[in-house]
Amino acid sequence: MNLVLFDFDGTITNKDTFTKFIVSSASPARLIVGGIFILPAFILYKLGVLPASRMRPLVSKVAFAGVCEKHINAKAQGFVCHYLPTVMRKPVLDKIAQHKEKGDRVIVVSASLSPYLNIWCQGLGVEVICSELAVRKGKLTGSYVKGDCSGIRKVIHIKQRLNLQHYHNIIAYGDTEEDYPMLNIATTRFYKGKPF
Repeated sequence: MNLVLFDFDGTITNKDTFTKFIVSSASPARLIVGGIFILPAFILYKLGVLPASRMRPLVSKVAFAGVCEKHINAKAQGFVCHYLPTVMRKPVLDKIAQHKEKGDRVIVVSASLSPYLNIWCQGLGVEVICSELAVRKGKLTGSYVKGDCSGIRKVIHIKQRLNLQHYHNIIAYGDTEEDYPMLNIATTRFYKGKPF
């Protein structure tokens, strides 16, 4: 069995889904007040001073802290049904299907969020490792369970889940520098669809 690792945003999709989900699921009041609150951080992010791996958790905190988990899960279901199909790269979906037909173990490894990625991956019949939103007493805390799943954390999360020595061939697909650590543990790697 081969192990096949796919990044999600920009690799399986042709657009960023993290931001779209935040905008489509957070209340207008949170978007406005939260936008003001994190404006300094957003400026630093745009200037390249603050990395995306630190910006995403801030945004998630503002958008989801104290929100009912069932409400966000319902939003995620709608997001998966109505929005995600519009941004999928069909050749990549075909590639995933091919790997599954060969009996490969396919895992989506992404910094995007658990509410919608869990649903989408379950529907496709693949595993997922992603930025998991923490829940306490039925409400989201706004924090991540194990941090932002990007960069070296992708590798850490993969190794916590799997014994890589069980796989003779590891194939990885990514599209940004945040995917480099994951690509580097692979025996066969693709960057933006091309051998890397």
